[in-house]
Amino acid sequence: MLGIVAAVLFFVSFLINAADLSTNDVFSSTNVMLLGLTALALHVAGIGSGWTRRR
Repeated sequence: MLGIVAAVLFFVSFLINAADLSTNDVFSSTNVMLLGLTALALHVAGIGSGWTRRR
């Protein structure tokens, strides 16, 4: 699930950068890209990959 979130965040970051949109400092393309990298790192670490049944 977090892998999909990371892909969407990377795409939004690309659109902001490619369209050269003027956004505020909080919603810049670099910050969106860093959120995508964080989601991708959590996905690779196994967090948010799904429910597992433990015995």
